[in-house]
Amino acid sequence: MLSSLALLALLPASSFVRAQVTAVAPNGITNPPAPFLAEAGAVVNATSDSRLVTVNSIDDFCLFGPPEAGPDSLIGNVEPTVVAYCTKHRNGARLIPDGTIYSAHFIKTPLYVQIQGFFDGTKINIPYGDSGGELDPHGAENLGNPIGGNVTSNVSGADVFYEEWMSFMSYDQFCIRICTAETADVSAALQCEHELDIMGCQFVMPGDYTNNSFTSCDGEPAAPPGLYPLPGGGTSTFRQAFTYTAGTQIITLGQTVTPAAPFSTPATSNCVSTSTIANGIAVATTSAAAAASSGSARVSTSGTRGASAANSQASATGTGAAASGSAASTGSTGAGVKVVGASQGGLVGLLLTFGVVVVGGFAVLI
Repeated sequence: MLSSLALLALLPASSFVRAQVTAVAPNGITNPPAPFLAEAGAVVNATSDSRLVTVNSIDDFCLFGPPEAGPDSLIGNVEPTVVAYCTKHRNGARLIPDGTIYSAHFIKTPLYVQIQGFFDGTKINIPYGDSGGELDPHGAENLGNPIGGNVTSNVSGADVFYEEWMSFMSYDQFCIRICTAETADVSAALQCEHELDIMGCQFVMPGDYTNNSFTSCDGEPAAPPGLYPLPGGGTSTFRQAFTYTAGTQIITLGQTVTPAAPFSTPATSNCVSTSTIANGIAVATTSAAAAASSGSARVSTSGTRGASAANSQASATGTGAAASGSAASTGSTGAGVKVVGASQGGLVGLLLTFGVVVVGGFAVLI
């Protein structure tokens, strides 16, 4: 099988001249002006509205989650208002409690940095059983999902705000990709194509999804999401079918043909394994769902959002073996760090990303 770079070379006239794709959108008003690590002993704000996400390494990354717990906090309902939760005390954001992350796989490629894995999403206010949603810098009104959300990475050697990124979150699986460069023919927007929003992590961001494992690797870039390079030249493009109502008409676009998997899983090298990740700061959970679902947390086989047959067909790697872990975290603070706040109220979910009702069915357009 051809390598991922060779597959990308099947795209017309790829020159692989890389450019840094820095952000042009303004930083959100809830965010600090730049990413930062808090000083030892600084107060952790458990009700922070910061929407600045950083992805630097296997043990230094952030994820988006609902600002408050409850059945109305499904990711698909609160995409515009999610906030940042980080593995380290950074960016003025909320903290991901130790023991939340069951597995994580960090990949640095010439075109993007990515991390994916399994976790107990109820500890960052994702309702138990939520098949998830998709987050990106655009949104229904081009204000971002979340509104004012921004991302940074220091994989270039310095902290940089990047324009194009995508993240898929469910109650048991996460993935986020920040596109750090582009070629003449593969733009950052194409490499971070975010509209396959019900296909899930393992289709859109192929890679290592081994559970109970932590790795950091260099990698080749995957073919852009939904593109299938053809041996004779050109590409086949996959797009989801969806149904929406226009007046009195119910309109379905596309064909209900689902690819079995992404085009390829990119090769990795220089992998380093670690036993776990932790910050040593015990944080009282703000998730009522976590308390309600005490006991072993389960990991599904479906990835995010596509809890239907679409995702079971789309999974390219990993089986999502069950992961055990207490769904309730400690109620004390440690490491000389104070935690203030409990939960944030009054935020209401807005429209879904595209403002249409998405139902089952997918399209392959040649």
